[in-house]
Amino acid sequence: MAQITIRPAIPDDAKAIANLWNPMIRDSAVTFTSAQKTTSGLAQQIKDCNQEGRGFFLAEDSQGLMGFCTYFQFRGGPGYARTMEHSIILAERARGQGLGQKLMQTLIGHARNAGVHTLWAGVSGENPSGIAFHKSIGFTQIAVLPQVGRKFDRWMDLVLLQKFL
Repeated sequence: MAQITIRPAIPDDAKAIANLWNPMIRDSAVTFTSAQKTTSGLAQQIKDCNQEGRGFFLAEDSQGLMGFCTYFQFRGGPGYARTMEHSIILAERARGQGLGQKLMQTLIGHARNAGVHTLWAGVSGENPSGIAFHKSIGFTQIAVLPQVGRKFDRWMDLVLLQKFL
């Protein structure tokens, strides 16, 4: 594997992140949304993460972006201030090499240092590798929410997994 750098994202990374994320939004069931990400929206999200002390990290090599991860408050309101949900997206060429684990170690360390108590993953029931990945890094499956997502003219389950930090 080529030399990989994991670093905090900056707003200038937004275009590369959109280019990685949007095909997955458009063409797969790993996310239920069909609204593609904009460069300006992602740049603002990165700025917000930095200003609010939340992590947004990316991995890159000499060929460019390999993946990213970030976390955000699970639900609104002060009672959920230490409960976060995360997103992780890897390029096809980055899968199966341990990079997802390295990104998540970075994210979990940051979240722990920021006082996060519990981290959640909401994974499409149509993404068994995503569920297995989270279990392999210490997340526990808590629930399956049947048919709560709709995409590609079908209902999909959402699997919730949790890790106490």
